Amino acid sequence: MSTRLRLCAAVVASVLAAGFAGAGTLTIDASAPTPVPLNAALRLGSATAPNGDTLGANARYLTRNGAPWLPVMGEFHYSRTPAAQWEAELRKMKAAGIDIVASYVMWNHHEEVEGKFDWSGNRDLRRFIQLAGKAGLDVVVRVGPWAHAEVRYGGIPDWVVNAMPTRSNDPQYMTYVERLYAQIGQQLKGQLWKDGGHVIGIQLENEYNLDGPGKGVAHIAALKKLALKAGMDVPYYTVTGWDGTIYPTGEVTPVFGGYPDEPWGVSTRELPPKETYAFRFDTRVSGDLGAQTAAHAPGTADTDKDVTPFLGAEYGAGLPFMYRRRTVVSADDIASMLPVQLGSGVNLMGYYMFHGGRNPLSLGGTGMEESTLSGGYNDTTMISYDFQAPLGPDGQQRKVLEKLRPFHLFVHAFGSRLAPMTVRQPDVSPAKPDDLRTARFAVRSEGDRGFLFVNNHVRQYDMAAQQATQFAVTLPGQRITLPSKPVDIANGAYFIWPLNLDLDGTNLRYATAQPLTLLDQGKAGVVAVFGASAGVPVELSFDAGARVAAAGGAQVSAADGHTLVTGVQPGAGAAVTVQRDGKRPLTIVVLTAEQSQQLSVVRLAGQQRLLLSADQAYVDGNALQLRSVGDSTFRFAVYPALAGAPKASTTGAAWSAQPAHGGKAGVSRAALLAATPSNGGGAAAADAPTATVALRAAGNDGIFQAFEATLPAHDIRATLTPTREAQEAAPVVIGGTAKAAIQPIPENFKAAGAWQIHVPREQLKGLDDALLQIDFVGDIGRLYAGTRMLDDWYYSGYPWQFGLRQQAALLDQPLTLSVLPLRADAPIYLPKEARPDFGGAKQMATVRGVKVIPVYQLRVTP
Repeated sequence: MSTRLRLCAAVVASVLAAGFAGAGTLTIDASAPTPVPLNAALRLGSATAPNGDTLGANARYLTRNGAPWLPVMGEFHYSRTPAAQWEAELRKMKAAGIDIVASYVMWNHHEEVEGKFDWSGNRDLRRFIQLAGKAGLDVVVRVGPWAHAEVRYGGIPDWVVNAMPTRSNDPQYMTYVERLYAQIGQQLKGQLWKDGGHVIGIQLENEYNLDGPGKGVAHIAALKKLALKAGMDVPYYTVTGWDGTIYPTGEVTPVFGGYPDEPWGVSTRELPPKETYAFRFDTRVSGDLGAQTAAHAPGTADTDKDVTPFLGAEYGAGLPFMYRRRTVVSADDIASMLPVQLGSGVNLMGYYMFHGGRNPLSLGGTGMEESTLSGGYNDTTMISYDFQAPLGPDGQQRKVLEKLRPFHLFVHAFGSRLAPMTVRQPDVSPAKPDDLRTARFAVRSEGDRGFLFVNNHVRQYDMAAQQATQFAVTLPGQRITLPSKPVDIANGAYFIWPLNLDLDGTNLRYATAQPLTLLDQGKAGVVAVFGASAGVPVELSFDAGARVAAAGGAQVSAADGHTLVTGVQPGAGAAVTVQRDGKRPLTIVVLTAEQSQQLSVVRLAGQQRLLLSADQAYVDGNALQLRSVGDSTFRFAVYPALAGAPKASTTGAAWSAQPAHGGKAGVSRAALLAATPSNGGGAAAADAPTATVALRAAGNDGIFQAFEATLPAHDIRATLTPTREAQEAAPVVIGGTAKAAIQPIPENFKAAGAWQIHVPREQLKGLDDALLQIDFVGDIGRLYAGTRMLDDWYYSGYPWQFGLRQQAALLDQPLTLSVLPLRADAPIYLPKEARPDFGGAKQMATVRGVKVIPVYQLRVTP
């Protein structure tokens, strides 16, 4: 039996056995002392800002002003997004919980023609960095020269590739690299951390595992020298650490990643369970990450594990569609990786990609994407770089962002406590990723404090439900068993629970709910917010003697010398209050799992506030921007209440408004005053929040003050007219360096069917955007304005959307949609649910429909 057949047989056996497991008590020993972090073997650049702020690192974690720092980093490629959108998109990333934005500098986007650099418009790196700083983001610049990024030749210009060896210390090549770095250095001048700017890191090369004369350690060392010569003096220098990367120890620190599938693979079937969903206790590398070259020996990162912090840069927040393998991931496929990575010791949660984009065309109008036609290992779409990212190419919020948000909140509030903690392995853990029965969990702890990380989700496979489960964690001074009674942990569940969490001086022994955030209100007290774990009853256990008052029918009892709160009903109200002599109040709120995904922490009207909204939300200056796709009604709730608005109202009266056109609207001042509840402390209505349309006070959602607003609804009609019948498509060819299905050559697109799409331009007036959604079945879809390609898509079953805001001027003429037929015998991978029923036909090219989804925006000024 072949190795692959043996592996598949093992997976099948594991799946058949999965269903439930009588877990009982799951034990983990976290009693060993936490060693003091070693000094990192890193030569940092200038790490002190003009105001005295410092960045640093030891062998375990990053530091900011000497304190442990665990940031969240997200990739966003400026040259793949219109510059007019950058500021809003960066603010959306900040609101989503991103602290650091990372971006490749793709050489061929800037110097397509030798000696003619372009740093303007969508390629204006300097402006992008300035806007990132304005949004409150730090920046890591990935300077290449080879980037990969699914771009032609990894970003190295054709004229370089054609004339000289690359990715080595070849003198001719390094001369051009030095010139490129000098150009980048000029873009970064004055924007570095040491200058008071926001550029804190530089990544050199990418996925570099080449060795030999002028390669390997020598090449990375030479690139760093050129970067310093160009003025790129920053605190952190990184390289990607997977697939046997080779680098000079101490000069750079490795960063890692992991993906939930392998679209760069060659299999036309579902893959075995990925390592990404299994806790790692002896390695930092999480499987195949798609490097374009093969390593022949272990990399430097393997030997540097004990002297460098565990930092992430490419944990997939989505996946690209590649021609031969079109993997679609769910929001849970992505979010369930977070407790695994954090529980495995990751101390920088870095995503690739967090924001989708679109490739620019070359000066001649041809593609600049990775393609087998240019010798690439993969075929990718010419324009689309959607990546199923949390923020789509047009800034649309996707479900995965909502699922990630509770973990980002946790990292922001508790990351400085988590970062120094070390990983503790359970007494029993899965031996291999395809073990779907054994419980997957880990603890990170320091002394008697820690966090429990649990994952029972594996993409495309059912995990055994862990029935009648308790966790027993042995700490240096005690043993905690939680919950108080066994619970079932369902297939698909994943969460983080605290152990001995200090809440402003009150010790929470454990909670069967995930910590989300802390809101410090000064003398008014502290609000601790938790999120319920789906299917698990909420318990809160305090030290003995805690004076706890519970609401909503929850019970308080003494249990094993501790104070236990059970029966907590999740919601937006105050679940528990703790009375503390001589101390400010402590309130605990436990949100439902759905509310946890809608929670943000924003700064409005001069203070931090909690915001609940199903709408996309971000702060722009002193205003709250809300964005809704398809629904013209907005609802949001804030805590503490905004000044000038009643804490509760049943009148439904409208607040004063500021229409977008600058005129006046809303009810009269007298009507406002009459509608305001008489509570003796209400401010005048003139002090109420204002918005682009009338705001309605919508009572309270628990402790939250709720508002609603409705914009005029738009019903946008698009017409679809067939103009050309599809012809028989040529058979899909096997070839390329991957020896797998390759994308049809350009001449084969003559078989595509064509349709005209007409969207009246005037229907878009008053909207923030309008998303053209195309529902087709075929091999490849392409959208044109005349002969100019606007976007393209590999059929996968994932929704194809295209924002019309930037292209409104083109709508005076119909757009053209072409669909190349998908052959029934095409040797490509499609998700099971997307595989069409050909009904005996040899191919399929059909458009099931098109629609235009309006995108509404509401601006609220407190």
